[in-house]
Amino acid sequence: MEIQQLFEKAVTDSKELRDKPSNEVLLQLYSLFKQATAGDVNTDPPSNPFDFVNKAKHEAWSALKGRSKEEAMKEYVALVEKLKN
Repeated sequence: MEIQQLFEKAVTDSKELRDKPSNEVLLQLYSLFKQATAGDVNTDPPSNPFDFVNKAKHEAWSALKGRSKEEAMKEYVALVEKLKN
């Protein structure tokens, strides 16, 4: 199976996990998904200093800057497989 198909399956599988992942793992999933689908961060950080959730999401995605979409897809698939087991 090619990486795009594996990634799409992992996205579906991530919505059907038995246990809800921790917030840290959810941030990893989010940032890897964004890097895999949109590439490097392309939005400004939230302007509201109390918007902690969106600030954390933006920072997590920004941390992956420069990583290829394919690499992010591979890491996303590996993380979802780990969470399934």
